[in-house]
Amino acid sequence: MPALLPNKTSTSDAEQVRVAGKRRGTLLVVDDEDGPRQSLRVIFKDDYEILMAGNGPHAVELAQQNRVDVAVLDVRMSGMSGIEVLERLKYVDPAIEVVMMTAFETTDTIRQALRLRACDYINKPFDISTMRAAVSSAMQRRTLESEIHNNAEQLQELIKELQTQKIEEQIANTRGEIYASIIHDINGPLTVISGFIQLMNQRFNDASRLEVEDLEFIKDRLKIITRQVTNCIEISRRYLSFLRKQSDEAPRVGVNQLLTDLSHLIKVHPSLQHNEFAMQPLAEDIGVKINGTDLIQILLNLAVNAFQCSPRRHRVDIEGRILQEPLDLAAFKDGLETRFLNVENFANTAPLLQVSVRDNGPGIPAEILPKIFQPYFTTKGPKQGTGLGLNIVQRLIKEAKGALHLQTRLGEGTTFTIYLPAARLMK
Repeated sequence: MPALLPNKTSTSDAEQVRVAGKRRGTLLVVDDEDGPRQSLRVIFKDDYEILMAGNGPHAVELAQQNRVDVAVLDVRMSGMSGIEVLERLKYVDPAIEVVMMTAFETTDTIRQALRLRACDYINKPFDISTMRAAVSSAMQRRTLESEIHNNAEQLQELIKELQTQKIEEQIANTRGEIYASIIHDINGPLTVISGFIQLMNQRFNDASRLEVEDLEFIKDRLKIITRQVTNCIEISRRYLSFLRKQSDEAPRVGVNQLLTDLSHLIKVHPSLQHNEFAMQPLAEDIGVKINGTDLIQILLNLAVNAFQCSPRRHRVDIEGRILQEPLDLAAFKDGLETRFLNVENFANTAPLLQVSVRDNGPGIPAEILPKIFQPYFTTKGPKQGTGLGLNIVQRLIKEAKGALHLQTRLGEGTTFTIYLPAARLMK
């Protein structure tokens, strides 16, 4: 059998390929007889871009080179049959709509055409109105499918853009919260530093010379100032580490030394004012598996929150204990006056450090309790709080695999109790 070559027609390839950038649909006519091809060209030339092929290989080549919307195929052609061309066209572009036409209709041919998703089947010689209706219907289907596909692609692009934007917003929000937290956390040590500098200035403004007790006063205050500067540096490093996604293992810290540092912070903190404060250290010192500055920030934030819970004079106590048994988590239930946070991430293995920050203030109303750990939520005035303190406490405890239990009662006060994994101090 001689090789099949593209059929020569009076229509040039340049005339046939006028598709790119056009809104009109493209109709591919495939028939090994020139008469039917030219008839279909005359019928549809004013409605669609026309591509014509006299055999299967040429039809497939045109489909590969152009966007074909609808193809009209003769079933019986020499060489590659219409059914074979249909299968190849669907391989090139599954969305091409195909109308089959033949003068020799058989059930098997119809079945094959439908299996290969031909959209219509017309007998030769065809009726012009029937052919117009079949091609028009196929073109509408193609247009609808194309719109659906384009809309789906646009939707996917939009989803990607929204996800990208959401991620960028989350990053921006996270960094914003971190920067606000840095400012909030460093404010404590800076307040202590400022307070001691003011005390030193007041003491020496009227002094003509320094006595021995003055030198001891300076040494003592300079030690505290140095410690608070170190705290500022550690806070900065902690947040930089968070931004860089570093997770160094937390060192073991002696709790009583941290409580002593915390006591120095609280005694010069503006929130103390006329309120009473007492610190009860551990009977036996122990290490805790959390960064020392983190523990100080947790307890300082809870203490400041307790001092600011009421303008009336009240008392705040901090007390530490060592637990030699794991907690019975079944005993902790959330209610109108209680909350237990981070139970799912809590490393509930003895020994545990328990530290309570207790006040005898007004308590927390039931409608406020669910909101207090939300970032930027505050019941204080604009110059009294940022709404970040308890949110920072929650995050630091979660990072340390600790837990937080809150108990409150209106008119009687509030107790925040933190539980953290502990370890014996290395000697």
